[in-house]
Amino acid sequence: MSFMTQLGGRGGRADDVRIRPYGHGDRERVRRMSERLSTASLYTRFFSGTPYIPDHYLRLLDGVDHWDRDALVALDGDEIVGVAEYVRDAGRPCRADVAVLVCDPWQRHGLGSALVAFLSKLAERRGVTEFDADVVLTNRGAMLFLRRGWPAARATRDGDSARYHLPLPMPAAMPAAMPAAALAGAPTGVASDLR
Repeated sequence: MSFMTQLGGRGGRADDVRIRPYGHGDRERVRRMSERLSTASLYTRFFSGTPYIPDHYLRLLDGVDHWDRDALVALDGDEIVGVAEYVRDAGRPCRADVAVLVCDPWQRHGLGSALVAFLSKLAERRGVTEFDADVVLTNRGAMLFLRRGWPAARATRDGDSARYHLPLPMPAAMPAAMPAAALAGAPTGVASDLR
């Protein structure tokens, strides 16, 4: 894949973010993301109390083939500040699991939304018609994102997580950023998605 997309700066700052495919030289940049991730962010992505991005995840990223397994990264300067990935279901090749990880300072600025929007377009072109997303129930920001991006989507609960089935293409335009006021109300309405 040969594209790179540049987004505008965040919060009025002059820095800019580029989104591009994960490359072979990105392993150490992803590893360094751990320095900008809280334990809560690591838990909601990896469903465990890991203090840093696990080595097995880095090995999985190194195995992207840009068809059945793909990943996009967001860069602020030379540092990766976000990763979105999908992995095609071998038994049902029209479906893929999707996951996103965004450094804490960049959360709630629309970066995860942009990564998923670009990744979903790539997946569609490769025959993926539905994403599956597992979300820890305490990850209210991710659940709100899914409600905004896929208003009709419902989840099934499995212990402390929810599994969403998300048809492609994304049915709604994603907001550029999630305002703090919108997130403040998330805990009361998000749980109603779970059935």
